[in-house]
Amino acid sequence: MSQSGYSLSAGRLSWENLRRRPFRTACLVIVVFILAFTLFGGSLLAASLQKGLQSMAKRFGADLMVVPAGYGEKAEGVLLRGEPSFFYFDGALAAQLAEMEGVLQASPQCFLTSLSTECCDAPVQLIAFDPATDFVIQPWIAEDRQNGRLGGRPEGGLGEGQLVVGSRIDIRSNGTVQLYNHEYPVAAQLSETATGFDTTIFMTRRTMDLLKEAAHREGFGFIADGEPEGSVSAVLVKAGGNVNPNSLAQAIKRNHQNVDVLVSQGILAAIAEALEGFVAYINSFSIILWIVAVVVLMAVVSGSLNERKKEFAILRILGAPRKKLVRLVLTESSLTGLAGSLAGLGAAALLIFPFNTYLSLKIGLPYIRPGAGGLLVLGLVSLALSFAAGPLAAISSAVRISRAETYWTLREGE
Repeated sequence: MSQSGYSLSAGRLSWENLRRRPFRTACLVIVVFILAFTLFGGSLLAASLQKGLQSMAKRFGADLMVVPAGYGEKAEGVLLRGEPSFFYFDGALAAQLAEMEGVLQASPQCFLTSLSTECCDAPVQLIAFDPATDFVIQPWIAEDRQNGRLGGRPEGGLGEGQLVVGSRIDIRSNGTVQLYNHEYPVAAQLSETATGFDTTIFMTRRTMDLLKEAAHREGFGFIADGEPEGSVSAVLVKAGGNVNPNSLAQAIKRNHQNVDVLVSQGILAAIAEALEGFVAYINSFSIILWIVAVVVLMAVVSGSLNERKKEFAILRILGAPRKKLVRLVLTESSLTGLAGSLAGLGAAALLIFPFNTYLSLKIGLPYIRPGAGGLLVLGLVSLALSFAAGPLAAISSAVRISRAETYWTLREGE
């Protein structure tokens, strides 16, 4: 066989060698599959959690959230996980907080929990805000509109009877959602935030009053019906530029005994700490797994090449240069590495992509999947690292087998 002829048949020879040894080939592919699956899945989870935390920090808007005493944990569940809840206190507190030293802005919100609607698979949180004092929802709407995420939505403020819905709320084809047997037009659907806002419907206080009146006519009742007029569920507070939010929270607690105060910095710090530990675990596990995969592949390839020493000796006699033997072994490892890497990435994508919401709920941390560009980078890096494990594991054994003396190799075992 000529050198050029051998070169042309190297790829086919590698394929035939792999095909004739299905068990060994499957073992090599499975090792790389597990590696690629873990690298891509782990890096995707870490990147999604980091993006979710960034979005949460950006969308919180308020430094403090003041709620009735004993409801701090439920309020945190509304913010972070979208767990529907309702609690009320005197709405006059908003005006009192606005007058406090160190408070730059204070805006009330009122919560109403839906029971069952055709727009959602589960109950959603309804939140009414005061357009005159709001500094969280309306700027968020304006930013999404400026970034082109709200399409042809109205440019003006939120009109009477109109709703703003979170990213996970299903909108009907006619641009409405149905609440308590009535349809309400959707003025805007907000971008994903990885917070409870994604499953929340926002409206003005006037619209909530109209919604409750319409619901009463349909026979629906609410816990809020028994509350005094003007009751609110929470007051969002923005601290002045040089005011420490923790100090302001303590001052509010001193002046108002029957409230809990959530500090956004504390919530974000706790999430960041949990996220840091989770990402560190993923990175450490991925590094250890990559090393283990290389060692396992080296052992499998070395054992396989020892069994094939006479095969390589015959190829040498037929005229194959030593470099061609190395290339043959590396081609085989590259084929198994490519197959395992692509299968691992595909399996990770099939497992993670359709279950973003489920993963976010189970992890208990903010989760937003990277965009197409970020996914491409993660995929290519994971593919390169997992693919490289095969050739790296095979190169030392390939060089060693190519240097073996042909005569003595053929005489072994006689």
